[in-house]
Amino acid sequence: MSVIWRAFDQSLQRVVAIKVLDGSLDDDNPGRELMRREARATARLIHPDAIEVYDYGETVTNGGRLASFVVMRLLEGRSLADRIVEGPLPWAEAVEIAAGLAKVLTAAHDRGIVHRDVTPENVLLAEDGPKLLDFGIAAFVGDADDHLVADFGTPPYVAPERLKGTTADPAVDVYALGVLLFEMLTGALPYPEKTWEAIEAARREGPPPAPEGVPGLPQEVTDLCRRCLCPDPVDRPSARAVAAALTTMNKPPGPRGAGWGAAAVGAAALGGILWFTQTHGPEVAAVTVLASPSPTLTQTIVSPPPQVEAIAVPRHTVAPVADPMSTAAPARRHPSPSISVKAVKKDRHTGDTLRRPKTSATSESDVAPLPLALTAAPLRVDTAVRQFNLLTDGAEATDDIDDDVALDLKQVLRNAVASGEGLSGIRTKIEVRYQEGRLPSTLKEELLAALDRVEAALAEASNT
Repeated sequence: MSVIWRAFDQSLQRVVAIKVLDGSLDDDNPGRELMRREARATARLIHPDAIEVYDYGETVTNGGRLASFVVMRLLEGRSLADRIVEGPLPWAEAVEIAAGLAKVLTAAHDRGIVHRDVTPENVLLAEDGPKLLDFGIAAFVGDADDHLVADFGTPPYVAPERLKGTTADPAVDVYALGVLLFEMLTGALPYPEKTWEAIEAARREGPPPAPEGVPGLPQEVTDLCRRCLCPDPVDRPSARAVAAALTTMNKPPGPRGAGWGAAAVGAAALGGILWFTQTHGPEVAAVTVLASPSPTLTQTIVSPPPQVEAIAVPRHTVAPVADPMSTAAPARRHPSPSISVKAVKKDRHTGDTLRRPKTSATSESDVAPLPLALTAAPLRVDTAVRQFNLLTDGAEATDDIDDDVALDLKQVLRNAVASGEGLSGIRTKIEVRYQEGRLPSTLKEELLAALDRVEAALAEASNT
């Protein structure tokens, strides 16, 4: 059983998410290997809409148990599953979400990674778009199912070929994406049966169902969804083809060039102050079940990962405080007590229960507030990078630059910041794209100005 904690990284002064698996010291617990696989697969995937992994490790608790952990970027939002419970999504919103997920899957498949568990529970709806989470049963293309993952997967989203024991193939993710798109559009599953056997029997009864009765839904979306659900993986489109088709269908009409200018205004507004607001929905995808748990499970985690102070935050608490690097008096910290976590999972299709972790050793008044509000004078590095990404996203939305150019620029900048090698490479890349005629001159100047802000933020960070 694993739980996800909101925590504060004292070394890098940032809020993070820590996924913790508490298991025995022997190697019999499959969760340890699955968590290692998840960390490795996710770290290999570089995409703005896939969760970032910062670290993986194992530590022995005072209770003599081995706690494996993954440190990840903290994402705020609500799960797609919670959104679907409210009813079908407007078709344009559903298409936009599916297009975003298809782009993430394209990046994963390009790197030989097959997710194998694309479900609404593993999609987080953040302010800047959908994020694909939980690569716990991911595999590399051509890998065969082993004893650890052969029985893993959510039946309605599992492609029929996986039941036959075939090797990992990107087509299984496209099938799951088709199920997800169908569910977003209609509020129901294409095959509502609950068991593997019943779903497989329903598939044999006729061609894949199509999302019908959706007001205003283009026929092209209906046809694409049905193709994704084809029982033969050869007949399914690639994730790249799905992304391209859905992106084209969801492009709003209007003059070119208006969107990225508006994005620039939004980016400038971000320069004043950056803050994270805890939502009233789920904290972070909350709990992942790796094996069939008992109805309640108590875990004692005494030793959090080195240099990371794990703080359980009640879901209703919003406590912005001052920047920890400022001269304001620091928030009072309490000794880390033993934390008792009760984790129970509820699956909306099967009725199994799931609850978010609660602490019995702390109360709302005992929890030290996290540093959530940060004044940005000068900008933080992540804020400056976000401004740059807003410009490229806006230009992509109005077709001023192609999708591959936007993604390439964001990835080059991200890698440059992470490596510390400077921004000359991304500046050269912008100039090359401009000379190729793939970048408008006004946008070029805006991007270079945004890079100046990133460079200033990097310089400031190196001096602190």
